[in-house]
Amino acid sequence: MEHGQVEALRERHVAWRILRAGNAPLILSFLGQFFVDANRGATSAAELIAALDDILYELRQGVTDEHGTPRYPKAPKEYLDDWASDDAGYLRRFYPLGSDELHYEVTPAFEKAYAFLATLEELQFVGTQSRLQTVVDLLRQIVHGTEESPEERLRELHRRRAEIDDEIARVEAGDIETMDATGVRERYHQLSTTARELLADFRQVDENFRLLDRSTRERIASWRGSKGELLDDLTRGRHDIDNSDQGRSFSAFHEFLLSSRRQDELAALLARLTQLDDIPSDSRVFTIHHDWSEAAERTQRTVRQISEQLRRFLDDRVWFENRRVSELTRSIQQLALEVRDDPPRLGIELDIPGLDVTLPFERPLYHPPAEATVDSRVVVGDDLPDDDILYEQHFVDQTRLIATLRAALPRGSSALLEEILREAPLQQGAAELVTYLALDDDRYEIEFLEEQAHVDYTDDEGRAHTIAMPSTQVRRR
Repeated sequence: MEHGQVEALRERHVAWRILRAGNAPLILSFLGQFFVDANRGATSAAELIAALDDILYELRQGVTDEHGTPRYPKAPKEYLDDWASDDAGYLRRFYPLGSDELHYEVTPAFEKAYAFLATLEELQFVGTQSRLQTVVDLLRQIVHGTEESPEERLRELHRRRAEIDDEIARVEAGDIETMDATGVRERYHQLSTTARELLADFRQVDENFRLLDRSTRERIASWRGSKGELLDDLTRGRHDIDNSDQGRSFSAFHEFLLSSRRQDELAALLARLTQLDDIPSDSRVFTIHHDWSEAAERTQRTVRQISEQLRRFLDDRVWFENRRVSELTRSIQQLALEVRDDPPRLGIELDIPGLDVTLPFERPLYHPPAEATVDSRVVVGDDLPDDDILYEQHFVDQTRLIATLRAALPRGSSALLEEILREAPLQQGAAELVTYLALDDDRYEIEFLEEQAHVDYTDDEGRAHTIAMPSTQVRRR
């Protein structure tokens, strides 16, 4: 790394800031044991304050500085606020979905700082043979996994089968070669380190999803195109994330954990591991598959919550846009009513000298109208057309409707049409309701509201009907 990169990390990176903090021992020891070692996710503020209060009580016993001030004099809540501030960034505080209680969880930068401390400890045993074997195995997987030649693939498979056949023959002959204690401890140390690093990676995955959610919200807030283009852009971005290296790796890991066969195999191997005498007794390693499942579930839960919040964010944005359109439409209607009696003159008048010249051939020529053929012959016979349909037509008397409104509304008053129809029910069904809504009388003003209303009426055969309509306000001048 160059000098400028190191200097930028020293000034900006949160992990470096933690190591430089004045109360770094308290931060790293308490948060590391509570969150990292115990594999805890988001924790309520009350639980975290209680745990920190116990630690501070033990640290303050008989320990003061040169001025006689107790060590770590602040209250637990004040320390948490300092660690979760924007200037620090050691903790992330938030309100979970559906909860009104504040929660805390450590950031990926804290995980890196805490993992760096573990590398500073002097190791009594440093394994090299197992890591070399891991490197060789990975190299074989890369080389043979990308080989496209069938001959090379078959040659490698035959070689591996020959090695397995030789090992089977030795075991059948009673020649069983077991791993010594040094090899067991070496590989166990590598297993423990890799398992803990894998748990730390989940917090980084959570952080990456949150950064994606934040960038998506910023893109929605600043979007100026159509909604279709926005949804297409968001869908393409989600597809790119799923097909990225991190997305594919996390999906494969989660599918591995969801496989019951793999889980049974992993549990059986860890159970056999606990029976060996040459490894230290570390309960976290023996139950690491449960920690992996819990951490993966937290990550999936975070993704689901982000998706739900993003959907509500889009719904709220659409609601505000619709409300804005309604307000603009209502303002246009009000302006039109104000200038109804004295409409403005449209167009522009220009004083242009000269006369308009119209050429003779610009005028259309005379076209005789087409003659319509009318057959007025009357056919008299037995099969006369049915004229009953003419007597089934309904005529709605507007005079009767106006009289109903006049009796229900004094001058200068208003009421909802559905309330008026409860006192004076409809007699001719939907036709009468439409006539109310299209009433042509300057003494009454009809205004449609955003709410929905229902009007009940009974037809001539005694059947009840319900009509859904927008709530309507009738005002009498």
